Amino acid sequence: MQLNELTIAQARVGLDKRQFSSVELTRACLDRIEKRNKTINAFITVTRDLALHEAKEADKLITKGKQQPLTGIPFGVKDAICVKDVRSTGAAKILDNYVPPFEATVISKIRAHGAVLVGKQNCDAFGHGASNENSMYGPVRNPHDETKVAGGSSGGSAAAVADGMCLFSVAEDTGGSIRFPASFCGIVGLRPSYGRNSRYGVMPMASSLDTVGPMAKTVEDVALLEEIMAGQDSRDATTVGEQVPSYSKKLRTPNSELRTLKIGLPKEYWELEGLDSEVKRIIEEKIKRLQDQKIKIVEVSLPHTKYAIAVYYIIVPSEDSSNLGRLDGIRYGMQAKHQTLYEAYARSRAQGFPEEVKRRIMIGTYTLSAGYYDAYYRKAQRVRTLIKQDFEKVFEEVDVLLTPTSPFPAFGIGEKANDPLAMYLADIFVSPSAVAGMPALSVPAGETKAGLPVGVQVIGPRMGEAAVLQIGGLLQEVQSHKS
Repeated sequence: MQLNELTIAQARVGLDKRQFSSVELTRACLDRIEKRNKTINAFITVTRDLALHEAKEADKLITKGKQQPLTGIPFGVKDAICVKDVRSTGAAKILDNYVPPFEATVISKIRAHGAVLVGKQNCDAFGHGASNENSMYGPVRNPHDETKVAGGSSGGSAAAVADGMCLFSVAEDTGGSIRFPASFCGIVGLRPSYGRNSRYGVMPMASSLDTVGPMAKTVEDVALLEEIMAGQDSRDATTVGEQVPSYSKKLRTPNSELRTLKIGLPKEYWELEGLDSEVKRIIEEKIKRLQDQKIKIVEVSLPHTKYAIAVYYIIVPSEDSSNLGRLDGIRYGMQAKHQTLYEAYARSRAQGFPEEVKRRIMIGTYTLSAGYYDAYYRKAQRVRTLIKQDFEKVFEEVDVLLTPTSPFPAFGIGEKANDPLAMYLADIFVSPSAVAGMPALSVPAGETKAGLPVGVQVIGPRMGEAAVLQIGGLLQEVQSHKS
């Protein structure tokens, strides 16, 4: 196994035993980026000099015995998350030259542990998309099949981990942007409960849904990362003061104790007409293996889940239109040639935003306008409450829910590009838990006959990351299936 293919846990052992240095580990990742990024397009900005400097400093700490769990571990960050003094574009040309003077809280926590930043990763512009084809820096290709999409919006973050360009990524999930690409690329991705991790320093998309979470090769790695990232932040009033559990310790719970957990299968997810038969069969085999482990699995119902996509695509554009109003090419970012102030605004936004972003701004502005607010946005919020109540009721009966992450494996680049509605429907399994603010994890379930990864999703109650990670770890342990 090459150094860049290691998990965080494996790299920690190797670094602590002096089997290799952080500089060597970081160079292995940077070499992989240099070799593959022109094809995969996972990184928009590579911070080679900074990474090597941070790796040298990490090696000094390790030599002195002052290392922490992430000291010397190379990682990447979704470009919609700000890193101080590092170009952060959000994958949109309007911020092509933007270098933040501040940093996201979650990134500061990760870097305080000595992790080594190798670069900023490609994504759908400002998180708008499920395929990573809405980046103004080109689409991200799937490492398992370069003719396929990597999933979105955090496609670069997922592809980078899957291809060995870094050992983990920090990404953002509004309606599936961590879990969807994790499923397509065959890695693990966690969307935490809304309020569990700070959103300070994240370019806002839909403020009532945005979350920040980790992506890595194993559930063990993700649990460690979430321990470090989680917690209250005075700069984000939506964060909660609840104590952060030791997710890594809880992950080591004996299987005999896990058998006391009850898993629910929402029948609405399995009755979907568009669910790929191969995906369904692979997930069902995972369920069978859990039953072999004496885990209790029951059918449950989420009757309002069928409205989640409609609710999501009213609330998100509405909040988009408000949040993106700050980007006008005046104070920072790209400014188009102009003669009047109106032309400065209009041309900068026309040239700086991709089509999907413009589409959502227009939809959102419409739904928030006088005469339509009550009919659309207010009603969507009421239905959102019903969806949340469905989840709360079900979690009185079961500990977690199990569903497919995506109704199909990765599709071809350009296959759905001209059909926005088909692209929106791709979020059908990941958006309900996001609308309700629940934590959810995507774990590899196996591969199709064509070698494309399939993900299984574990959804838990609010602040129920521990149980979600425990079942995710068990799913990872059972033998993978290739049909």
